[in-house]
Amino acid sequence: MRRILLFLGLVLLSVTSPMGVLVAGDLPSLRGRVSAPDQEAVSFASIAVKGGRTGCVADATGAYELNLPQGRYTLIISSVGYKKQYLEVELGDTPRELNITLQPDARLLGSVEVVARGVARLRGTAYNAVSIDSRELLSSNKTLGEALSRAPGVKVRETGGVGSDMNVSLDGFSGRHVKVFVDGVPQEGAGRAFGLNNIPVSYAERIEVYRGVVPVDFGADAIGGVINIVTSRKHRPWYVDASYSFGSYQTHRSTLSVGRTERSGLTYELSAYQNYSKNNYWVDTPVEDLVQGFIDTSRPEHVRRFHDTYHNEALTGKVGLVRQSWADRLLLHLRYAHVYKEIQTGVRQEIVFGERHRHGYSLTPTLEYAKTGMLEGRMDVRATASYTRSASTLVDTSEYRYNWRGERSLRNSPGEQSYGRFRSEQGVWTAGLSLKYRPSSAYTLLLHHNLSTFDRSMTDLSTRHRTTSPFPDREMKNITGLSLQYRPDEVWDATLFAKSYAHHITSSIAQTGLQGSYVEISRSSHSLGYGVALSSHPLRELQIKLSYEKAYRLPTSDEIFGDTDLESGTIGLKPENSHNLNLNVNWSRRLSHHTMLLVEGGLIWRDTRDYIQRNVQGIGGNNWGAVYINYGRVLTKGANLSVRLDYQKWLSLGGSYTLMDVRDNQPLVPGGQVANVGYGLRMPNLPYSFGSLDLTLRRKGLLGQGTMASLSYDGQYLHSFAFYSEGIGAGARNFFVPTQLSHSLTATLSFAHDRYALSLECRNLTDARLYDNYSLQKAGRALYAKLRIHLGH
Repeated sequence: MRRILLFLGLVLLSVTSPMGVLVAGDLPSLRGRVSAPDQEAVSFASIAVKGGRTGCVADATGAYELNLPQGRYTLIISSVGYKKQYLEVELGDTPRELNITLQPDARLLGSVEVVARGVARLRGTAYNAVSIDSRELLSSNKTLGEALSRAPGVKVRETGGVGSDMNVSLDGFSGRHVKVFVDGVPQEGAGRAFGLNNIPVSYAERIEVYRGVVPVDFGADAIGGVINIVTSRKHRPWYVDASYSFGSYQTHRSTLSVGRTERSGLTYELSAYQNYSKNNYWVDTPVEDLVQGFIDTSRPEHVRRFHDTYHNEALTGKVGLVRQSWADRLLLHLRYAHVYKEIQTGVRQEIVFGERHRHGYSLTPTLEYAKTGMLEGRMDVRATASYTRSASTLVDTSEYRYNWRGERSLRNSPGEQSYGRFRSEQGVWTAGLSLKYRPSSAYTLLLHHNLSTFDRSMTDLSTRHRTTSPFPDREMKNITGLSLQYRPDEVWDATLFAKSYAHHITSSIAQTGLQGSYVEISRSSHSLGYGVALSSHPLRELQIKLSYEKAYRLPTSDEIFGDTDLESGTIGLKPENSHNLNLNVNWSRRLSHHTMLLVEGGLIWRDTRDYIQRNVQGIGGNNWGAVYINYGRVLTKGANLSVRLDYQKWLSLGGSYTLMDVRDNQPLVPGGQVANVGYGLRMPNLPYSFGSLDLTLRRKGLLGQGTMASLSYDGQYLHSFAFYSEGIGAGARNFFVPTQLSHSLTATLSFAHDRYALSLECRNLTDARLYDNYSLQKAGRALYAKLRIHLGH
């Protein structure tokens, strides 16, 4: 690690020396910024002098500088995806600033971010990243979580219907291995009221997915990758966007968004959405005989869910200033979200609840400041500060035991899982600072620091005198990243980086033999990670990316302290660490004026130590819960392949397949000398073979000018996998999630150039039995209709 830091210091010294920028007395005579009409930077644009060999390449923020003698010149400014521009400029004996605006060229845009039905490759970075354009899905009934399934190597997993728990698997890592951000601000602690499973696609302009190696910009302790939800930065004079959808299982969703930006730069927006569903779909499951207290697992029955209503509401406001001389953005965001969820089952489907439920809220103010082009165009600054206050109340006071038929019998003692009304209140502070400095056009130095704190207290509301935990759970994380990017031209890109992780927790444990007596404990850890990311364009159509990282992931608050319900925390958990190696090759070719082909493949290899595993276990009374442990070593080898074709504006066809082999690599049982019977077997509850296929047909002017009709098909394949170790109960059907195929169709008709749109959607067309986690069955065939209206600029 010392060698890495020494190398960074030497390179920084070399590039910040006078010779690293310009020779003495050789000041740049022309500098400025290249941007698009919406003021977004055009990264790595080429600025050349007509008739000569002089020129330069803008950096990632669009900033450029050019040293020329006095005289009159014709500049040629070009960037893939934009129309070439010619500018006449006359230079004198004093430096001049010239900002350039390039106009997008729809014919070439696909060559820089290869767009195929909304999936784009971020070619301006050496990291393995894709961007999902959510605007194409605005008329669909999808959430942001469901939109993620388009990305290669991504598997979205749910435990049930609308509002059920969801996690995203990236290249074999899922759940808390994958961090979620909104506009670069981490969402840990945002609560159940604001999750990927209930945010509509209209909330975001695009979703960025970074797989494997994570840039230091995010300040994240992620091993699996990062999902960054990017909201719109296009400040329009005014707009109104509203939608309403309804469908099977009494499902209703609605959204409303309004905004305006004044010429002075004052901007304000207001967005709201709600989701409601009874989730009363049919499942096939064994049913308990309440008289005999026996479950015959060999005789499943076809029964309807009866206690799974979900609804949530969210309101987001944004006000501030943009395009000021002292700030590109100074914005205050305020978000409130509320959630109510009836709990139908535990972690296994045999467990049935009839009255257990949870409700809660979260309130999040966020302040954001950003300014580019400081220090004569060399430095960009971005700072964010956010606080989330949330509360969640679990109510479990029923005196009855239920089965899947809705029958009930009196219990000996109240409480379907554990009697009580428990309120969990937590506060999460997050602050981030990012400094980007360009000592020359080829080098970019980035320093990012992220601080987050977590505190939570528990109150038992079921007792006569409310009792609160004597010592609240507290956590603090400090993550600092430093990177140096070298990009001499549009062909090569190399980034070297290092990350520092500091973690401190405080909690309490019960003293042995002393009822109700607790002592406070604390624990700290510090880790150093590092890595490199390389990218090359040996051909215009071909890009090769290679990256390596020694990565760390700190345990989350739920893994350490538990989730106040079915999951028990483990205070002694150690951070995961992993050697991550990623290779990605993508080839894109414009076959004709309106035809684009993209072929992409990738290989990954990961050696993970102190892997944090979630184990399901019995907790007495025929109830099940989960606990977290550090599990020795895990070896991951995987590959993914995707192909996408856009043909003549009326056909989009794409498919991807992922094979991710995650194996137990611990020869001996952790902490002992006993042979590990699971050594070499696949890790439990992880999909390892899955794929998707999508097809969209479009027709313009079907019902007159300004109309558009489209028909889309989405298919998902999942190979069977074990949710316990493969060495346990091999051959027992209820130990495996079965192989599955699902099919969905969506028909959309839009009018007045997409101002009005009506869509009809059928999910799980064949009414197949679908599962993601353990034995929890998802919804069968479902029909939805949606109406959307968009007015303004």
